[in-house]
Amino acid sequence: MQVTGKVVVVTGGANGIGKALCEAFHKAGAAKVVVADMDADNARAVAATVDGAAFKCDVAQEKDISHVIEETERQFGPIELFCSNAGIGGGFDPMSVNAGGASDEPWQRSWAIHVMAHVYAARHLIPRMKTRGGGYFLNTISAAGLLSQVGSPAYSTTKHAAVGFAENLAISHKAHNIRVSILCPQGVDTNMLRSIPKGPQSGDGDLSPEQVANDVLAGLAQETFLILPHPQVLGYMRKKTENYDRWIGGMAKIQARMREDFGT
Repeated sequence: MQVTGKVVVVTGGANGIGKALCEAFHKAGAAKVVVADMDADNARAVAATVDGAAFKCDVAQEKDISHVIEETERQFGPIELFCSNAGIGGGFDPMSVNAGGASDEPWQRSWAIHVMAHVYAARHLIPRMKTRGGGYFLNTISAAGLLSQVGSPAYSTTKHAAVGFAENLAISHKAHNIRVSILCPQGVDTNMLRSIPKGPQSGDGDLSPEQVANDVLAGLAQETFLILPHPQVLGYMRKKTENYDRWIGGMAKIQARMREDFGT
C-alpha cells in the first residue's frame, strides 16, 4: 500500500510514534492526515504541521472512535488507512510482587486501550471497507505482544490479545481486500518509554519514532503483516518457540535482576 492520495487516521497521534507517523504520512503524500488523541492541544498542533485535522478522542470509548470515523469520512472521504496506535504504559511493578496485581484498574484500562480500541475501529470500519472494496488497518502493538514484558502482566497480556485480534482480523477479511499490519517495536525513544522502569525493552537498540515511522512506510508498501523495527525480535521469537522452558528461565533471570536493582 502507498499512502499517497489516501485519507489516513492515526490515534495517539499527538506524541511519540503517532506524531512521527502523521509526519511521515504527510511527507509521503497522504491526502489528509487525521490526528486523534486525548491531548487535544497537541493533536491540533501536529495537525497544523501536516495540513491535517484533529479530533479529541479517548480510544477506550467506542463512541469517540465512531465519531472520528464518521466525521473523517463526512469531511474528507473514505478512510483507506486506520492506524490504531494509542497505548499506555501503566501497571509496571519491577518487583512483580503478585502477577495478579492489587486491583482491576490497570487491567481494565489496558484492556480498553490495547484491545477494545482495535475492536471498535474494526467494528465501525469493516462494513464501510467491505462496501467499497477494501482498506487497511495498522495496529501499533509492541514486541511485548510477541514476547513478554517483565514487570507488567497487564501490559503483556493485553498486547498478546491485540496480536490475536489482529491475526483474526487479517484472516477474516483477507477475502474482502482488507489488509492488516501490526507494528511491534521494542524500545522507542518516547515519553512512555521514559516513564517506565528500565527492563529488557531498554538498551537493546532504542530507536527514534522517526525511524519507526520509516519502517512502517516500508512495511505498508510490502503489505507485510508483521512490521519489526527491531529485527532481533524475530530471533527472540524463534528462541521462545524452540524451547519455551529455556526462554521462561531466561526471562525469570531478568526478573531476578530487576528485583535486585529495585530492591536496593
